[in-house]
Amino acid sequence: MKHDNLSGVLKPVVRGRGGVSVAHHKNTSTLESVRMPAPAKVILPMQQHIGAPCTPTVKPGDKVEIGQVVGDSDKFVSAPIHATVSGTVKAIADIKLTNGAASKAVVIESDGEMKVWDGVKPPVVETKEDFLKAVRASGLVGLGGAGFPTHVKLAFDESKNIDTLVVNAAECEPYITVDFRECVDNSWDILNGVYLLKEMFGFKQIIIAVEDNKPEAIKVLKNIADHEMDIGDTVKLMTLKSRYPQGAEKVMVQSATGRKVPPGKLPADVGCVVMNVGSVAFISRYMKTGKPLVSRSITVDGSAIKEPKNVRVAIGTPINEIIDFCGGYKAEPYKLLMGGPMMGIALHDDTYPVLKNNNAILAFAENDVHVKKERDCIRCGRCVSVCPMGLMPTLIERYAKIKDADSLNKIGVNVCMECGSCAYSCPSGRPLVQYMRLAKSVVREAEGK
Repeated sequence: MKHDNLSGVLKPVVRGRGGVSVAHHKNTSTLESVRMPAPAKVILPMQQHIGAPCTPTVKPGDKVEIGQVVGDSDKFVSAPIHATVSGTVKAIADIKLTNGAASKAVVIESDGEMKVWDGVKPPVVETKEDFLKAVRASGLVGLGGAGFPTHVKLAFDESKNIDTLVVNAAECEPYITVDFRECVDNSWDILNGVYLLKEMFGFKQIIIAVEDNKPEAIKVLKNIADHEMDIGDTVKLMTLKSRYPQGAEKVMVQSATGRKVPPGKLPADVGCVVMNVGSVAFISRYMKTGKPLVSRSITVDGSAIKEPKNVRVAIGTPINEIIDFCGGYKAEPYKLLMGGPMMGIALHDDTYPVLKNNNAILAFAENDVHVKKERDCIRCGRCVSVCPMGLMPTLIERYAKIKDADSLNKIGVNVCMECGSCAYSCPSGRPLVQYMRLAKSVVREAEGK
């Protein structure tokens, strides 16, 4: 694929191992995000991030407004949760999350007014410490799916010699287009966010990485990289080969810098910070307005959805209300996913709320869900060749079945990022991702004992 005026655009330093070619299905790429009206209620789980859950700071009967803190924690690895509609706290409920874990949740009945709390004001930032406090107060967690608190990621140890920021605009999962729309529709926020981070942390190089199947985004991001604010020419655009899971953090670090993140380590251990392009844009908006993370854009698509859209929704909105906003179902949903088809979570029903790190809701009719019949492993080795982390999924499956935690640790099961490349490529239909998760639980149980 050729693009105009791409002089100075970087190519990957190395090509990561493994990965698979998947159909893109970017059906909503031409659709700007439309804002959904206030839902009847929002359900705000106190666990919307990696780390310690929050504790509700409100009680039933309290009146709240958008941006008001309704849950917080004194733990470092955590992020506050804010009211996403104005209205009345109806309950502090016990709910089950999509992964089966239990969580407290603040349930707010909307008054339909969407009134913003008068405490929402732009933060005063004069130092890096002020900046980190502001990012924490915003409630920002990684918007690309992981949900890691952003202030923790940016509060890196100076001794690690962090020199590189990688802005992840790859969006390699099929169907999902919200990051693409962020690039096309909110380029000014991305530009300001990139150069604000450069100023605050003094990164020696900033690499904006995008897959080569997004020419419109490439054009916009090239302008950001070439902007006159880039004194010293430290901001570069890199186009990546469109191959899943190119957007995975460790894969991207290796492609962008040639540095390999060791097992059990983080990008910071090799001098890198990776941030989703939506997170970068949000930081820019928050510093200007002081409005915390109370809404996000999600892609709603799939063969069972009547009117696929990119939708800006209040966090905590029940999925069924979002689907109703998209015209409802045009066919009985056979498979409902939160996230993409490769790494998304299958849902039992559509009453779950949208969380901070959810970027898509996909619903498919039965005729469009093709499930391979599970058969015995034929020892073809495809799962090994496509694994970006160099693991042996069939061996992990074997040890998981006999609950051999020691062997699972030795072969590095916890390095698995559950990208699904192994299961996708398996001709025998083995549920290898499920075995990866089972294997990790075996290790956790053994460590617990």
